[in-house]
Amino acid sequence: MATRQASQAINTQDITDKSRRDLLLLLEAVSLNSRHGPVTTFIDMLQVRGKKNLVIERSLASIIGLFVKFSTLQEYGVDKLFVLENHNVDSSQRNIVFLVRGENAKIVRTVAEQIRLVRSESKIDHDFTVIWVPRRTLVSNLILEEHGVLGEANITDLALQFVPLEPDVLSLELEDCFSDLILRRDPTPIFAAARALMLLQKQYGLFPRILGKGDNAKKLADLLQRMRSEEDVNASSDPTNTYLTSFGLTPSASIENLIIIDREVDFPTALATQLTYEGLLDEVFGVSHNQTEVDSSILGGAPAPQPQSHTGGPTAPAAAATKRKVQLDSSDELYPEIRDANFATIGPLLNRTAKRLQTDQQNIHKADQSISDLKSFVSKLPSYQAESASLKTHTSLAEEITKFTHSAPFRRTLEIEQNLLIGSEGSTTHEQLEELLARSTPLPTVLRLLCLESTLGNGLRPRDFEHFKRLLLQAYGYQHLSTLARLEKMGLFVAREANRGYLNPISGSAGQTATDWNAVRARLHLWIDEVEEAEPRDIAYVFSGYAPLSVRLVQAVLQKGYLLDLVNPPRAGAAGAAAVGTGANGSGWKGFEDVLARIKGATVDVVQKGRDAEASQARKTLRGNKEGPKTSLVFFLGGVTFAEIAALRLVGRQLEAAGGGRKLIIGTTGVISGGRAVDVAIEKGVFGA
Repeated sequence: MATRQASQAINTQDITDKSRRDLLLLLEAVSLNSRHGPVTTFIDMLQVRGKKNLVIERSLASIIGLFVKFSTLQEYGVDKLFVLENHNVDSSQRNIVFLVRGENAKIVRTVAEQIRLVRSESKIDHDFTVIWVPRRTLVSNLILEEHGVLGEANITDLALQFVPLEPDVLSLELEDCFSDLILRRDPTPIFAAARALMLLQKQYGLFPRILGKGDNAKKLADLLQRMRSEEDVNASSDPTNTYLTSFGLTPSASIENLIIIDREVDFPTALATQLTYEGLLDEVFGVSHNQTEVDSSILGGAPAPQPQSHTGGPTAPAAAATKRKVQLDSSDELYPEIRDANFATIGPLLNRTAKRLQTDQQNIHKADQSISDLKSFVSKLPSYQAESASLKTHTSLAEEITKFTHSAPFRRTLEIEQNLLIGSEGSTTHEQLEELLARSTPLPTVLRLLCLESTLGNGLRPRDFEHFKRLLLQAYGYQHLSTLARLEKMGLFVAREANRGYLNPISGSAGQTATDWNAVRARLHLWIDEVEEAEPRDIAYVFSGYAPLSVRLVQAVLQKGYLLDLVNPPRAGAAGAAAVGTGANGSGWKGFEDVLARIKGATVDVVQKGRDAEASQARKTLRGNKEGPKTSLVFFLGGVTFAEIAALRLVGRQLEAAGGGRKLIIGTTGVISGGRAVDVAIEKGVFGA
């Protein structure tokens, strides 16, 4: 029996608890630095508790709400909560705490201006504390110094790394990650990802094998190895560190490998319309930090959701009167069962739940119930009421999504997408695209389709590229010259070049700039004509036919037999034998080297070993290692879609069904969708405004 169960290989609850403890300790310590000298021990932190006003960056508010409630913050001295905007900081308390990101220069300037404003207008001698998330930066110091407030605030940082969105999903929740990596080519998210993954290695041991695809994946793998070397040097030079406890001595006995997927490798999946329930919730309403905001009129008679965190505190915005927040996570009685289902099956699922609840309600009114029956029902009453409320909410949301999916623009858009994903020549859809432009279809929708055609064809023909640029500018305004320039810089909407592509003899197989989509589509079976949406057996159900390339790459490592059988179906009698087949431990990309060479970006395959092989083997023997590694961590660098999460959960269920207690954990820098991907490029200003 293995020493650590697969379900406990990476305990996301431990990560949540640590984030909560770290934040509360920082709040507990406020006012110590100014009154009692520097905080040096845990006891120091507990000695003084002062009332304080907390000013938090809007994008951090929902993230903090994932692991701490406003009532808990109140217990630790938070009197009022404010969002960092419009100079609305209240100066009623002596202690004012800013909780903001330290890597955004604009936000740092806002903090400096707020401190100067409060200092000049208030008669109270305030103590300011600035908590940078996730780290303090040189830029933040310089900006505070320029504004003359660097010496007026106690500065610390909250090393907030992974935030568990669900027990199987860890996210860094980096709001600007996609634009940083793809548009600005800023490597900061890679560094943040490396720090978070290093913390996991320190807790669970080295990832025995690091696999990945994409140039950014290669940079992340190299940075992890560099950080590991630095930690080894620091550990060996520390006289208080013992040999057996030094970092990285032993590869993990509970984590099999780390698979890194660079978002640049698979743009089409991010641009396509997601067809799972959770994916369409994101497409229609937008989902952020496990919450969505919808008009109260949509929910109708659905009961108001319970307040989840400090967002229900005294500074809730007035917009809450017309908007209602809906929590979308495992705390919902019904949501975990329906979120990953293809939307075509949501109606029957909700109907089945409604009939079951109706049967339960009828059983209540039976006259011949015994006391024990009544007692049993009363004990289940809270769960029944919660599930009934959840059913009303999701029925209302599903009804609104149905209106969206039945609309003519959606059907036209989906038809174009499906034709492109199936491998049709892009020029066959140009007439439909021109019709969408003529009908004044929203710009993000048109851009998604053009970018999808461009990424699948390694660019548009120069004549078509110029033609659509001209149509876009004439239809939506010439301020979008900036939009088109950004999309071209991101590689989403470009003209096809004669020397750019897989067949370019001087490009080489490593780090090439284009993907041979026709070959990859055939060899990884990216399109399936007949999809079982109600009882899915293949990941293609999340797009009703298209299998995400990113998840197929994961299957190339974990489900080799199944993937090979898709391309070359076995003879009658052997069919289904490898339906959930897994690859042999330690085989990496073996068997798929040729198709990987046809996908743009570097290929990563690194084996990590302990510094001392004999000591590593001895330690593994002491801990017990009879059943071998169990967990694979799949990390998306640049963002993951809800459709990909649903597909990976299907892969995870198949791995568990195959036996051995295997588990799949999903990590990401954030959640992305096609709308968000193109939105970072869209020019918001207009001429004459």
